[in-house]
Amino acid sequence: MIVGICTIELHLPGIASLKQKRSVIKPLLSRIHKTFNVSSAEIDAHDVWQSAVIGIAVVSNSTVHARRVLNNILRWIEQNYPDVYISGENIEIL
Repeated sequence: MIVGICTIELHLPGIASLKQKRSVIKPLLSRIHKTFNVSSAEIDAHDVWQSAVIGIAVVSNSTVHARRVLNNILRWIEQNYPDVYISGENIEIL
């Protein structure tokens, strides 16, 4: 069993409240889960308005497949959420 983990640091310019931040992050996490069949959650920077850190996990039988899924998610975020900037990312394969 191969587990792929991706930590993504996001910058959310123009966000002025935690409520507004949640209105961006919750749908993003939900769409990632539905589109890619992976687990995702906000894991850090909960109280910071213009930043978020999300974690994504995928279980696979192939290292190549797990890495490909995580890289596809990064590209998908960049294409479908132009107002959300990826300021950092880290992919680990266990």
